Amino acid sequence: MWIQHLQVRKAISIRQLGPLRPAFTLIELLVVIAVIGILMAIAIPAIQSVRRSAERTTCANQLRQIGVGLLSYQSTHKHFPPGIVSDDAHLNRFPRGTFLVHLLPHVEQDNLFKTVQEDWQATGSPFIGHIGFQSVIPLYQCPSDPRSGQPQWTHEGRLVGLTSYVGVAGTNYMTRDGVLFVNSRIRGSEIRDGLSHTLLLGERPASTDNWYGWWYAGTGQMHDGLPSGSPDMLLGALERNDATTYDAANCPAGPYQFTAGDFDEQCSLFHFWSPHGGGSHFLMCDGSLQFLSYTIDASVIPALATRDSGEIVTLD
Repeated sequence: MWIQHLQVRKAISIRQLGPLRPAFTLIELLVVIAVIGILMAIAIPAIQSVRRSAERTTCANQLRQIGVGLLSYQSTHKHFPPGIVSDDAHLNRFPRGTFLVHLLPHVEQDNLFKTVQEDWQATGSPFIGHIGFQSVIPLYQCPSDPRSGQPQWTHEGRLVGLTSYVGVAGTNYMTRDGVLFVNSRIRGSEIRDGLSHTLLLGERPASTDNWYGWWYAGTGQMHDGLPSGSPDMLLGALERNDATTYDAANCPAGPYQFTAGDFDEQCSLFHFWSPHGGGSHFLMCDGSLQFLSYTIDASVIPALATRDSGEIVTLD
């Protein structure tokens, strides 16, 4: 009788607990977590790789669009814009303004260009009260730069808009043997090395401290009493460091050659480089785009940087 009583109590307890449900054991749970971790370890680098590839494509397309704007300017004015303008007002209405300012109406920035004209008429110094000085032009910034999309603070309490693309001044800031330099007005016919064999623009992110790399206006190293624009928004293929300020003054004198750089390395501002890995995009004077590897012969970039030196350079 007591056995039957126990069986009845057991049956009642089972009904109270409800039907039995399947569950993971601790070992099974650990296996599932390990599998998820492995999948994430595989997926995250793949996603990052796709993102970097997309950013590189966007960066190249933007450089190509700037090239279309430069060719439009050249077609309209019969010469390429000045790399940077001196303080002599009679030479240009944008003293210390860059080639990227002149380019605004040719890259669908007409409204900003009107504002730029009004600001320069109000004051000759582009560093005080100019809206363009701290404006961000997405076209002028490579998305691979973590600073893109926002103006950046730098020395002297200045808030500035940066550029990832700098004009090729030639060999260095003193030679003026490229296409874009102080007060330059180079015609296509003056590029005797060939439009497809002469560099016009190249990638080079702004300096670590944001002091060099402004799209709107600047000074750079002075030479013969004139602003060179280098290493601000212009750069030579074998650039020198003779008269820079702040953190850049501590960098070696150079000359600097085309090689990999880093956002955290201030001295990278003296040579062309990109955040894409393996090399950098360059725009030629005919509007074509080249991705040149860091392993390229050291003589190639300096030869391509000059407009009339007679070098014969073959690019694959």
